[in-house]
Amino acid sequence: MADRVKSKSAFHLAGDPSGTPVYAFVGNPNSGKTTLFNALTGMRQKVGNYPGVTVERKVGEFFSQHGHPIRVIDLPGAYSLVARSPDEAILRDVLLGRRLEMHRPDRVVCVVDASNLERNLYLVFQVLELGLPTILVLNMIDQAERKGVAVDPKALERELGIPVVACQANSGHGLVPLKVAMSRIDLPPPERPWLPGKELKPAVEEIVEALEGRSGQERSTVQAEAILILSEEEHVRVAGSVHVGDRAIEVARRHEAEWEARAFDWRGEIVSSRYESITGICSRVMRRERNLGPSVSDRIDSVVVHPIWGWATLAAVMTVLFLAIFTLAEYPMGLIDSMMAGLGSMVTAWMPPGDLRSLIVDGAIAGVGGVVIFLPQIMILFFFVGLLEASGYMARAAFIMDRLMSRVGLNGKSFIPLLSSFACAIPGIMATRTIEDPKDRLVTILVAPLMSCSARLPVYLLMIAALIPSERVPIMTKVGIMSLMYILGTGAAFGFAWLFKRVLMRGEPSLMIIELPPYRRPSLRNVVMQMLERASLFLRKAGTIILGISIVLWFLSTYPKSPESVSSSEAVAQSFAGHIGHALEPVIEPLGFDWRIGIGLIASFAAREVFVSSIAVVFSVDQGDEEGLTPLRQALLAAEWPNGSPLFTPLVCFTLMVFYVFAMQCVSTIVIVKRETNSWRWPLFQLVYLTGTAYVVSLIVFQGGRLLGLG
Repeated sequence: MADRVKSKSAFHLAGDPSGTPVYAFVGNPNSGKTTLFNALTGMRQKVGNYPGVTVERKVGEFFSQHGHPIRVIDLPGAYSLVARSPDEAILRDVLLGRRLEMHRPDRVVCVVDASNLERNLYLVFQVLELGLPTILVLNMIDQAERKGVAVDPKALERELGIPVVACQANSGHGLVPLKVAMSRIDLPPPERPWLPGKELKPAVEEIVEALEGRSGQERSTVQAEAILILSEEEHVRVAGSVHVGDRAIEVARRHEAEWEARAFDWRGEIVSSRYESITGICSRVMRRERNLGPSVSDRIDSVVVHPIWGWATLAAVMTVLFLAIFTLAEYPMGLIDSMMAGLGSMVTAWMPPGDLRSLIVDGAIAGVGGVVIFLPQIMILFFFVGLLEASGYMARAAFIMDRLMSRVGLNGKSFIPLLSSFACAIPGIMATRTIEDPKDRLVTILVAPLMSCSARLPVYLLMIAALIPSERVPIMTKVGIMSLMYILGTGAAFGFAWLFKRVLMRGEPSLMIIELPPYRRPSLRNVVMQMLERASLFLRKAGTIILGISIVLWFLSTYPKSPESVSSSEAVAQSFAGHIGHALEPVIEPLGFDWRIGIGLIASFAAREVFVSSIAVVFSVDQGDEEGLTPLRQALLAAEWPNGSPLFTPLVCFTLMVFYVFAMQCVSTIVIVKRETNSWRWPLFQLVYLTGTAYVVSLIVFQGGRLLGLG
């Protein structure tokens, strides 16, 4: 027992106040780093953002071979510690201990793609120079074998002087040896595989002297930081929460001016000398088998990125996605609908009539149930997006779109955030961190909300599936209408990007350099974990924001209480919500919307999907049936204008969908844009131009439809 206590105490390191050792997971994009992180930590993860920066931080835990907890941080993927974007700056600052809100990690796990060892080792070299105990994970050994590449882990271990573990993260192969290596107490600091040459050494030594006074870190770390300062461009030398030091910057500038005068390419010298060492190591630890011909990925790409068949493939993928949303989700949607109706009936049977019962049934259950019913469609969307990302297709979609994006002044790299915005604009806007050009990044942020996110799905699906009778409309027609909304939003995003690049932020489109990773078999476990994580966020929103707004709307639509002799519709009209809606009605009536729809529009500024719950609350009260359980679709189909004409005609439904394609009705997105741009100027501009566009386009659609006799 005493030995065990001693062992546990010896294993506790300084990276965390609790004494739990902290590992940082680093690696190139598409190296399988996050897959390995998920395989180790399972559901024991916490996801948040770094303070002051909307860069996602994943922290998880697992237990060592001795039963002790080990904490793991999944850092953003990068090809180098020389930061060119906010997410790469986070990686650099965490490893250097510059982040004030968190301790420097105790150890590092470098994950490399075995089939691209030479390129991946560049980041490994930079990490080793920091002096932190490091484990190298040789991942995707199956991909390397298929490419005819054989890597000797033991030889690589001898060359680098650190433990090397062969692994296949998506299948779990090599996890046990990795846990054993991470459980070691005596993990030694790495040997430095590279040192600056004689041309650079004096400058590095002088910068080290300037840094040591305020750093208090080991000399190897300070020396590595000095080399990074020389490697970085001027505009990224101040990053994170700690300044690198005025004196160190002055020393670097002085030496750089001298080198420029002699036409000495010091940055190129750093890169080339590192790669010279890497090439020598690779020649000793790798061997290539005979040429195996085009790989499976190459053969698939001959179709998927073809100028014609690539577009056909993209269209087919989107069609399958929408078909799945309509067909696969039908049964679970019906089940949820029945459960919510049963819950409402139960509460109605158990409680006496009164305001409390009305609050629970007409407010909470009707409001939350009106949104939760769309959970199956949203889960299907996230599942398919996860499959596309894990398989490697997302990068192909960006490649296909590059030519089109260049015509609007952007490049294919901007399409990845826009594609992510189909799930949610917030991670899409966060994904713009990878765009190096500041103007391209800002334009992408401004147009990202135009991509139809999953929060719009409840509105679209309610208008399509509930209000257009399914017996009259084939399933492909519904898919076509849904696709049209996505095409309309995407087209608008491209149009505004073209306008902004020529008016607000003029400049030549930057070139796109993107890696097309090999196609991989997606890890179903990881895709499902990602889907469940997003579903839980949706349910938490339904249980907090939507529930709260539903209760507020119930109160506004119920009070002040009207005499019992007054009809339900008159009672709602005389309520606080009715007064708000009637005040807005003159503005929205030209769009075909009445005061009740106006209440939903106002409420949905909190989140787009709140429109469904607010409409459910308002029309549930309006129906006034004894149990308050009239299905929402029937309530809306029965809704009328004062003159007896139907309110929700097909033209009104279509106009409402068009309004939500353009409208900036998401407070969370506004806040994220403010944080990303560090100014209220751009989110307010975004709010004005998107809301104005939504109104004008909806007005044209509705009034034009009426002139054509459609409404």
